[in-house]
Amino acid sequence: MKYILVIGDGMADNPVPELNGLTPLEASKKPFIDKLAAQGVLGSVLTVPEGFPPGSDTAIMSIFGCDPHSCYSGRAPLEAAAQGISLSLGDAAYRCNNITLTDDGSIPFEDKKIESHSAGGLCEKQGVELVEYLFSHPEFKALADKAGMSIYPTESYRHIAVQKQVEIKGLELAPPHDHIGEKVSENLPKGCENASVLTDLMKKANELLQDHPFNVRRRSEGKLPGNAIWFWAEGTAAKLPDFNEQYRKTGAVVSAVPLCHGIARLTGLDVIMVCGATGEVDTNYEGKVESALDALKTRDFVAVHLEGPDECTHCGDLKGKLQAIEWLDSRVVKPLCDALSDSGEDFRMLILSDHKTLTSNRQHDGDPVPYIIFDSRYNTQAGLPYSEANGLKGNYLSAGIDLMPSLFELK
Repeated sequence: MKYILVIGDGMADNPVPELNGLTPLEASKKPFIDKLAAQGVLGSVLTVPEGFPPGSDTAIMSIFGCDPHSCYSGRAPLEAAAQGISLSLGDAAYRCNNITLTDDGSIPFEDKKIESHSAGGLCEKQGVELVEYLFSHPEFKALADKAGMSIYPTESYRHIAVQKQVEIKGLELAPPHDHIGEKVSENLPKGCENASVLTDLMKKANELLQDHPFNVRRRSEGKLPGNAIWFWAEGTAAKLPDFNEQYRKTGAVVSAVPLCHGIARLTGLDVIMVCGATGEVDTNYEGKVESALDALKTRDFVAVHLEGPDECTHCGDLKGKLQAIEWLDSRVVKPLCDALSDSGEDFRMLILSDHKTLTSNRQHDGDPVPYIIFDSRYNTQAGLPYSEANGLKGNYLSAGIDLMPSLFELK
């Protein structure tokens, strides 16, 4: 028996007026996923525990069986683990995004608006050039050294900043993707003395990056500049339960997103990197499928995570979200099931959205999301396609940590 988890990040939604009151899941053409729902167990699950802000960090931790009530110490430490960054007691980690603020150097920093949480989707080490420039610039470096901060770049717009021996109790940082179109002044760090330190770093970064040659070139190409950085997802060192000890299953995770890599490493699962996997709607779907199937040759379990639906929603790209869901169906779920069926291997597959990402405001939502558990040995003849409304008609799980035991038939 093989076990597969497929996460379509943020694909669940609320009814959208532009889709005649349908959700993207209802409006998209996903015949294979709908077939699995009709033959499997369809239900809904609360992946984000009450009292936690909705996000992939707490949701995906829950899905993998890690209770945020006892395990969660912030998102950035999970992504730090993905890069092999070890945090000492008293250290803090942050996500450091390349972002776009109002592209006018004459407007005061506080009055600018957040235009893009990803600087238009920087990739292929484009963001590395900008953060390495900042942390080597004498003016910025002086502030960073005084703060005890260092940067660990990645190939996308998502970097990790580590601040040594700092108190972050009470600190509140705003996720940039939840505040598109809002003023900087409404979302600045607050809650403790260190907030002003982070604000000064972000302000200086905007000043230095505004006319950087990279951004001059981006504008000439009609693209958004990476004219600012944004700290968020603060946290301290994390420890998660071992996946194999919990479920007696070996496994691997296929994803382009550092958060998933970090959760995998901290739970003892193998991390599989796929060339051409971007975390956007245009990603290497076929490479992810091939890697997942290869992983299953020597392991019991594999998780395949697709970030495309979430990214499209944050960018206000409804057409892209529909496309991402349809490609999840035709280029991931169908070929995975076809290959396993052709091999004669029995399998169970769990499909779900980690959380809702709402077209209406481009933000995450903590409502229950629909899930499917399909077993190749049985046909439940439930007959319902996969959607938010139909998920609410089925079995309800009050905690995301119940998903893995359900997949592995432990309860």
